[in-house]
Amino acid sequence: MSTDPLDGVEEGPAWWDHEAGPVVRPYMVTGGRVRPTTVDFDLITYLVATATLAADTPSPEHQAILALTQEPRAVAEVASRVDLPLGVVRVLLCDLLSDGLIARYDPPSTDHLPNVETLQAVIHGLRAL
Repeated sequence: MSTDPLDGVEEGPAWWDHEAGPVVRPYMVTGGRVRPTTVDFDLITYLVATATLAADTPSPEHQAILALTQEPRAVAEVASRVDLPLGVVRVLLCDLLSDGLIARYDPPSTDHLPNVETLQAVIHGLRAL
């Protein structure tokens, strides 16, 4: 009986973990880019694909995002479903947006809504009735 802890472990490429699968650093997915090139995506920005899956999509990650956004989804949901860090997903979304493969729908501004003090005054007025 061997006492070597590596006995029976198959040799494989350095980027493969036998329990976790392929191990690739997030910045490799984006080609070393760490910031979106044109716009920043808010967590609650909705995205929807403008076309079906494109054969010329640069990476499997881009294709996964396109598949998910066939129905409108928030940026946070897309990031959680493709199991990538939010920063990486934002860079990939910027790529897809610049290629015209997705559209974004930002949440409406809350500037025109009443402030907290006004709402509290209304509540106090209703209670006084």
